[in-house]
Amino acid sequence: MVSKSVVIGVTGGIAAYKALDVVSKLKKQDIEVNVIMTKSAAKFVTPLSFQSLSQNLVSIDTFDEPKSWEIRHISLAKKADVMLVVPATANIIGKVANGIADDMLSTTIMATKATVIFAPSMNTNMFKNPIVQNNISKLKEYGYKFIQPDSGRLACGDVGEGKLANTDVIVDSVLKELYDKKDLVGKKVLVTAGPTIAPMDPVRYITNKSSGKMGYAIAKEARDRGAEVILVHGATKIEPPFGVKTISVNTNEEMLNAVLKNFDKQDIIIKAAAVSDYKPKNYSNQKIKKKNDEFTLELVKDNDILRKLGQMKKNQILVGFAAESNDLIKNATGKLEKKNLDYIVANDITAPDTGFISDDNKVTILCRDGRVIPIEKISKREVARRLFDLINENV
Repeated sequence: MVSKSVVIGVTGGIAAYKALDVVSKLKKQDIEVNVIMTKSAAKFVTPLSFQSLSQNLVSIDTFDEPKSWEIRHISLAKKADVMLVVPATANIIGKVANGIADDMLSTTIMATKATVIFAPSMNTNMFKNPIVQNNISKLKEYGYKFIQPDSGRLACGDVGEGKLANTDVIVDSVLKELYDKKDLVGKKVLVTAGPTIAPMDPVRYITNKSSGKMGYAIAKEARDRGAEVILVHGATKIEPPFGVKTISVNTNEEMLNAVLKNFDKQDIIIKAAAVSDYKPKNYSNQKIKKKNDEFTLELVKDNDILRKLGQMKKNQILVGFAAESNDLIKNATGKLEKKNLDYIVANDITAPDTGFISDDNKVTILCRDGRVIPIEKISKREVARRLFDLINENV
């Protein structure tokens, strides 16, 4: 990603200290960060803290003596690829919504042509106040963006909506806006991820080691490129990505039903889930008791979801995954043809450093036109990026 610039406005809320974490995380992404603080914000957190993390001077007063020959609020407004207000109080939201520009932050917001994102944080009664909600609605109509606050215990002791969103979600929102490829705008993408389970009885089931990381990376990549994304996922330990519709399932049958329900409306379907191929022939409604030294479990074949989709597809692009322990290319080629796929991503599950749990992957992408594209070890997010680069040749 080409180096980008984010201007962060920090206002006078108790959550101001969390903006430090946002600055730190953005800097770790090699993004230039400039911070504007209101005078109230400087009562909660020292400007020096933001200056140390951002490695740039912090602006507070519009009439501060300039450190260089420039009109600061105009230069920052022009520099910003994105402006983020975190935390965004009712005060700053009200000012901007009603055209008031009486300090460094509000004048810079008025002067910028960059996308402006507000991350509200305030008492739940303030957030639900119809005046605040009307101001938020007005700003959304003007094209300003908002990150929905969380619900929980607030600093004042009240419990409800108004808690600043998780800083990872805030950073992710900024990175999405900064993403350099927007070639899936107007497209609908369905992704499956994670393992499914095949229950034996009320407490036991058969499953696999899939973490879901690859599928989640694909869903995020599609989202950041502008697609409308549905993620159908099994049991994972990953936080659901913001801006993506998620459908949680457990079994093969549940995943099949969720995919079929949404299949016809999709432009691209990517089946990255590790779906159970077999299930117990007989399910016990009661916990199976230990009786003998040996226990035999009879299995039967479960739904081949990918093959069903291959038989149904019309104009959709269908992508499968092949997790293999031997004869990688041969087995993947067979699946590509047998299941009527456009692409298949083959990976060697015996590789010690790119397995299910790893954040990295080493894959080979096989294309319907016969191309075989090996990809050396890179992050799963970068694998997703390479995959969509290929897909977009035909979209």
